[in-house]
Amino acid sequence: MDTHKRTFFKTISWRVVATFTTAGVTFLLTGRLDFAISVGVADSLVKFLIYYFHERVWSRSGFGQVRKPEYDI
Repeated sequence: MDTHKRTFFKTISWRVVATFTTAGVTFLLTGRLDFAISVGVADSLVKFLIYYFHERVWSRSGFGQVRKPEYDI
């Protein structure tokens, strides 16, 4: 399971990439830098929280994980 710290920093790094992507696409579609920045920031604030909790739910799930057997020594 990932630590809260790891999940937090994964969330930050992904949001940086996703914000630039959203702002870039918005700018290409509208040609307005001010609007592109506004959409990028608003999108990031909402999705930051959603992604963090999504990762925490998945970190509690054993779905698709192979666990190493524990041995008593």
